[in-house]
Amino acid sequence: MKLDAHSLPDDPEQLKRMLLELQQRMDEELAKKDAQIHELLQAYNAKLAKEYAKKSEKMPGAGEVFNEAEETLDEHDKALLTTSPTVKKEKAKPKRCPLPAQLPRVEVIIDLDEGEKVCDCCESALHKMSESSSEALEFVPAHIKVIKTIRPKYTCRHCEKEGIDCVVKSAPMPAVPIPKSIATASLLSQIITCKYQFGLPLYRQETMLGDIGIELSRQTMSSWMLRCAQLLSPLYQRLKEVLLSQAVIHADETPLNVINADKATSYMWLYCCGDDKPGKGTNIVLFDYHNSRAGQCAVDFLDGYQGYLHVDGYKAYEQTQATLVACLAHMRRKFIEAKGNNKKTGKADVALNLIGKLYGIEQAIKDKSATEKYTVRQQKAKPIVDELYQWLLKHKEKIPPKMALGKAINYAINQFEKFRRYLEDGRLKIDNNRAERAIKPFVIGRKNWLFSNTSNGAHASGILYSLVETAKANDLVVHDYISTCLQHLAEQPGNIEPLLPWNIKKS
Repeated sequence: MKLDAHSLPDDPEQLKRMLLELQQRMDEELAKKDAQIHELLQAYNAKLAKEYAKKSEKMPGAGEVFNEAEETLDEHDKALLTTSPTVKKEKAKPKRCPLPAQLPRVEVIIDLDEGEKVCDCCESALHKMSESSSEALEFVPAHIKVIKTIRPKYTCRHCEKEGIDCVVKSAPMPAVPIPKSIATASLLSQIITCKYQFGLPLYRQETMLGDIGIELSRQTMSSWMLRCAQLLSPLYQRLKEVLLSQAVIHADETPLNVINADKATSYMWLYCCGDDKPGKGTNIVLFDYHNSRAGQCAVDFLDGYQGYLHVDGYKAYEQTQATLVACLAHMRRKFIEAKGNNKKTGKADVALNLIGKLYGIEQAIKDKSATEKYTVRQQKAKPIVDELYQWLLKHKEKIPPKMALGKAINYAINQFEKFRRYLEDGRLKIDNNRAERAIKPFVIGRKNWLFSNTSNGAHASGILYSLVETAKANDLVVHDYISTCLQHLAEQPGNIEPLLPWNIKKS
């Protein structure tokens, strides 16, 4: 606003009002610029923290005492930060585990020479009083052998003499996963395990096989993976049926680069159930590839599923018929980002403290039954959940929404109704970490093989990853399980039930 002598009023009161309005506008502009500068500084510090700071999300709150609070905290906030110290557990001293008893042993005796078996004092002969022993591991490189299948052929000598055309008999070829291929179920399982369990790309496996004299191109192995996925598809579909019959499912998704796909970025969707600790309940992990992140992908996979679905804040899942349960870990992560590298206690720590108390309760009841969990949550967790919600509402208007803390508060409020549903049922989790841990092996493997060439290859990878991760979740040896599945389906294609992980006898 430009002012000159001709535009100024003669009335002193009017001039005063004009100057006050001008001062107010300038103050508003300065406040707006200060907020923008503060927002940019927060974004810059968050970027630095993400790139260079420690990645741990460990936080105080489940029983630790905070430092003296800043003046920005009111008395209520200070009261919420008050906790009682916990007793620290002493770290167990590490000790070496005995080597597996089932491994073959080779004894190597290191003895004295006969001339040394005399006493240094009186030169009498020494006798053996005892012995000491130690064990060490020796690695024997894997070897490949050729299975030569010989089928004798039989014919009738009488018919030959009489000139009669006789049927030549021989035993049928044994069933193999890929007919007319040199690959056995064991070799196919090894290639699958190397890539999908240990993240070893096919071109590296090609080099490794070449080092022991086996010429096997990555193109051939890629073709085998497609055939194996096709063979294992009925088992995948059966696992999907069991998954959708569960009362609680976890879901997540992650990007995948598929070179020859319609869109630049595709997505691998994940659905899982059970506890990721082997041996507890029905554990299934399934991957589902789509060249999209649209909600219809989840709708199609879940096929009318109406149970509980643990998810993050992605809105696409709202298109499903499931009852969504939000993730507290995602809320906590927002407040950790808002806190950044600030070592002083602030308002973000109030929310983190309350969240930490909720996690402390979950830690205490992790081995309880679903009924017991429900009871404890109603008694102990529900008041803290209500307190956290009231704190969020109280500070929503006080904290600018563009600040990191304001974004964290708004995100938490938007997700809160879905989050508090975990109090309704003891079978529900406080977060979606089950899915995040399940999808992590795929993300790590993606860093090694980087991309898929085609959509068919991505679909095949989804099936093979599913069986590998499901085997791991059920405490099975992945190589043995995949090999068993391939050979069994080659011999009995329609007999799926014996291959379900909980029906496999552990060796």
